[in-house]
Amino acid sequence: MQLKIMPKKKRLSAGRVPLILFLCQMISALDVPLDSKLLEDLVQPPTITQQSPKDYIVDPRENIVIQCEAQGKPPPSFSWTRNGTHFDIDKDPLVTMKAGSGTLIMNIMSEGKAETYEGVYQCTARNERGAAVSNNIVVRPSRSPLWTKEKLEPITLRSGQSLVLPCRPPIGLPPAIIFWMDNSFQRLPQSERVSQGLNGDLYFSNVLPEDSREDYICYARFNHTQTIQQKQPISVKVILVDELNDTIAANLSDTEVYGAKSSRERPPTFLTPQGNASNKEELRGNVLSLECIAEGLPTPVIYWIKEDGTLPINRTFYRNFQKTLQITQVSEADSGKYQCIAKNALGVIHHTISVTVKAAPYWIMAPQNLVLSPGEDGALICRANGNPKPRISWLSNGVPIEIAPDDPSRKINGDTIIFSSVQERSSAVYQCNASNEYGYLLGNAFVNVLAEPPRILTSENTLYQVIANRPALLDCAFFGSPLPTIEWFKGTKGSALREDTYVLHENGTLEIPVAQKDSTGTYTCVARNKLGMAKNEVHLEIKDPTRIIKQPEYAVVQRGSTVSFECKVKHDHTLIPTVIWLKDNGELPSDGRFTVDKDQLVVADVSDNDGGTYTCLANTTLDNVSASAVLSVVDVPNPPFDLELTDQLDKSVQLSWTPGDDNNSPITKFIIEYEDAMHEAGLWHHQTEVPGTQTTAQLKLSPYVNYSFRVMAENSLGRSLPSEASEQYLTKAAEPDKNPVTVEGLGSEPDNLVITWQPLNGFESNGPGLQYKVSWRQKDGDDEWTSVVVANVSKYIVSGTPTFVPYLIKVQALNDVGFAPEPAVVMGHSGEDLPMVAPGNVHVTVVNSTLAEVHWDPVPLKSVRGHLQGYRIYYWTDQNSSKRNRRHIEKKILTFQGSKTHGMLPGLEPFSHYTLNVRVVNGKGEGPASPDRVFHTPEGVPSAPSSLKIVNPTLDSLTLEWDPPSHPNGILTEYTLKYQPINLTHELGPLVDLKIPANKTRWTLKNLNFSTRYKFYFYAQTSAGSGSQITEEAVTTVDEAMASRQVDIATQGWFIGLMCAVALLILILLIVCFIRRNKGGKYPVKEKEDAHPDPEIQPMKEDDGTFGEYSDAEDHKPLKKGSRTPSDRTVKKEDSDDSLVDYGEGVNGQFNEDGSFIGQYSGKKEKEPAEGNESSEAPSPVNAMNSFV
Repeated sequence: MQLKIMPKKKRLSAGRVPLILFLCQMISALDVPLDSKLLEDLVQPPTITQQSPKDYIVDPRENIVIQCEAQGKPPPSFSWTRNGTHFDIDKDPLVTMKAGSGTLIMNIMSEGKAETYEGVYQCTARNERGAAVSNNIVVRPSRSPLWTKEKLEPITLRSGQSLVLPCRPPIGLPPAIIFWMDNSFQRLPQSERVSQGLNGDLYFSNVLPEDSREDYICYARFNHTQTIQQKQPISVKVILVDELNDTIAANLSDTEVYGAKSSRERPPTFLTPQGNASNKEELRGNVLSLECIAEGLPTPVIYWIKEDGTLPINRTFYRNFQKTLQITQVSEADSGKYQCIAKNALGVIHHTISVTVKAAPYWIMAPQNLVLSPGEDGALICRANGNPKPRISWLSNGVPIEIAPDDPSRKINGDTIIFSSVQERSSAVYQCNASNEYGYLLGNAFVNVLAEPPRILTSENTLYQVIANRPALLDCAFFGSPLPTIEWFKGTKGSALREDTYVLHENGTLEIPVAQKDSTGTYTCVARNKLGMAKNEVHLEIKDPTRIIKQPEYAVVQRGSTVSFECKVKHDHTLIPTVIWLKDNGELPSDGRFTVDKDQLVVADVSDNDGGTYTCLANTTLDNVSASAVLSVVDVPNPPFDLELTDQLDKSVQLSWTPGDDNNSPITKFIIEYEDAMHEAGLWHHQTEVPGTQTTAQLKLSPYVNYSFRVMAENSLGRSLPSEASEQYLTKAAEPDKNPVTVEGLGSEPDNLVITWQPLNGFESNGPGLQYKVSWRQKDGDDEWTSVVVANVSKYIVSGTPTFVPYLIKVQALNDVGFAPEPAVVMGHSGEDLPMVAPGNVHVTVVNSTLAEVHWDPVPLKSVRGHLQGYRIYYWTDQNSSKRNRRHIEKKILTFQGSKTHGMLPGLEPFSHYTLNVRVVNGKGEGPASPDRVFHTPEGVPSAPSSLKIVNPTLDSLTLEWDPPSHPNGILTEYTLKYQPINLTHELGPLVDLKIPANKTRWTLKNLNFSTRYKFYFYAQTSAGSGSQITEEAVTTVDEAMASRQVDIATQGWFIGLMCAVALLILILLIVCFIRRNKGGKYPVKEKEDAHPDPEIQPMKEDDGTFGEYSDAEDHKPLKKGSRTPSDRTVKKEDSDDSLVDYGEGVNGQFNEDGSFIGQYSGKKEKEPAEGNESSEAPSPVNAMNSFV
């Protein structure tokens, strides 16, 4: 049970210290627990608990029920007065009183009238300890009278005049609610011009012809009786001055028809209130309503200010189109002058309303029940305020205190009754009445003199469970007279708890401001007064707080995707949490797309409606925590709509549109496209783009186009669908504003000129009848322009032209409206013919065995008869060619761009005969060839032998067989063979160099070591030098007898003896160590570890193939570069041959401006063997054993 913390006592002025000291005890004894068990044996004066309102308006069609409920011990009896005299309910058969209650019921539904029971009623509840009285209850039946019958004449007035339609509803109880409707029960529209005043009248600042109607009806709704009364319809006819002149001019004076100022524009005038100033009085706590309605033409606008202050921000409201100012919960501070200002284009007027706020009495300190023990002192205080200041009067048991029985313990001091040394007979119920001209307050408070030992009302052994670091409130509801003192203790021993750590409340509650784990335990509450003592034990447990350790996070997802929110909760192990998910503080939608697992919420197929705030709420019996995350559902924008074309001109138009929903991702830009329904129907083109904040665009247009436009919106997620197409807009035809582009003049034959251009499209034609005016003349002549007009084509051929002559050309567009601007002039040439002259003075310089340089003289430009593109060299080798296949000789071609007169021929074959010629090239083709020139290339180094094989290995010999080089590049002079042995550590032995005649293809090496690997290096030579080498490795055979002796070594006697000696030596060492240990010798830690090794961490020497801890770093070195013998013992030639492919040469080779080849000569050759530095693959196990021996 959680008890309310008592408020702290206020300090009073020093002048009232004696009264303060006297009242302190009274204040601490105010709470009288309403515990049912306590009240069974406690005497208590009556207390009014429920009563009808002071102003009680009843429905005359229902029974009248006047409430009066009270409690006390013994139960009180009830009596009533009506209009100040006793009301004998027994004499009226229609009036009954509820059993055990003072509530009256007047049964008027069977018979009787409500008006019979109209009056002022007051209830008295009495028992042996006193009497409590109710307020004066004024009972009045509600009334909803009819409108008095009246004849309403039709109203005819000029447009622009002001008008007030009166309502004047009948006075009902309570007042009616007024509204205006027509015969169809539709509310009449209201605006700044037409509005209803607070009095119910309908005000027109100025009338318009559309205000004419015959059914302006004022309705009055009486909510209490649920009835609506209506006034007779009012007919209003508004006519213009011209109409008035034609129809009723005969019945009106000239002034009324033409000179009436009200039908013209005029400054504002107030319709209500009248004059420049008025007064308003309102009661404190009510709603202050100030109204200003003005007429004028144009319609005035109303403003409000407070002359001597500012309007309260949170309590000020404007109603009825600013014509009514309302201030809620008005107080005396709202008194002052308020000014309303009416303004239109012709003037400004002011009206000042002086507001005075009065106040019916209101409590500052209402009298409170007082429980005292015999001999104690106390006081009842009754303080109220109002405007004017209320008068305070006291009653005792419903009787004015001046004529009530005298009590020597009582003394009246204005708004305070002071009690001294009270006795049991001092018990009574006192009434305080505070009244002024605007109302009254009546407060009951009893003085109950009791002598009761302490009682603790909180249940014994109550268990309180509190979350750590939060306040803990341990209840100790008590009662006693005199008022007991309360002390708290923790555990079975110890002193009373002090307020330096704890908060002791006046109602007995012990507060632990910040409960910790060590606050857990048993607490004892002890209540004492002079009549006895009572105590009670309660228990406190501190629990760990519930925390969300993984909170849901903000998510932005696209429509149709899946999103999940995670929520992991940590809690006290003795508490069972429940986790629920909320969307926008409400339940999740009942939709199968929402899935709640243990720690997460999953939303599948997200839609726009799923956006919002999702909250994970974890509840236990003691606390709850929550965490929220926002889900934003985004998507590409919806298409724009409501496209509209305005400001339509010949070459521009304004397009406006309304953006579609941006789907939570701001629109960054709009893309505008157009369709030309006349020329390219169904094909949309890009027109322009505008920023996403812009909804209009000024578009430039071309003539003679039937435009339609559409708009697309784009955001960070993509582009919307296109909008619906706008209306079509056909622009007027005009002459072309541009000419064809890409105009060229090139001859296809030596005697013509072909003029081509890129024609205009239909969009660019600007009108019907598109044609082209083609003009030409020779550049270097004095001829006039020759022109021809052609249809909408893209080519025109001029015949009979000289060969390769420059021409000036222009192409101009025209249509039925006129010509395009003067076109630009371009230069072209008539057709080319083959060159007439071959290059002269061709000579060749051989640079080396694979490179030659060619020089020639240029041909005269006139003989080229076209655009000089360059010179072309044809060259070929004719060695080993017979006469019959000479026509099929493969010729190589190199082209040198421009007017170059020399070039390099790379990639030639050494020791070869070459022939070449040179030709000039133009756009038509090649000219005649120059006379052939012959040159020879010198010898070069040969390529590597085509193959190298090693056959017939024996114990001390190896035979080598080879094929000559595929490209000897000269005359072979000899072969060079180098070889060297490879030992077990992959080191190379001494190198042997051997020369072999060039006519040999086989050689046998003798006197070699048996079972030994050799590496061979072999290459050919010409007079130009040594060629590329080829390598190979081979092994001589094994001596079987020697291998047998080596394998049987383990069975020899000397070997067995050696092993036995080693074992004996190890045994002796172990014995010596054992003896030293028994003598108490101390060994270092390292020695102990060596003596007792851990088998789990010993290296596996045998497994890794090493002997003990020895290793040779050379064993792990990678093998040096060397060839490996393939399975067929054949070595393929290395790629070291020179070729045009290797050098990037050939017909498509690239050359510098001087005709030289771009690149460098390179070839991959194996390095010459170095003594002792070459390595090969590992030797066989037999070789390893031989080396070991």
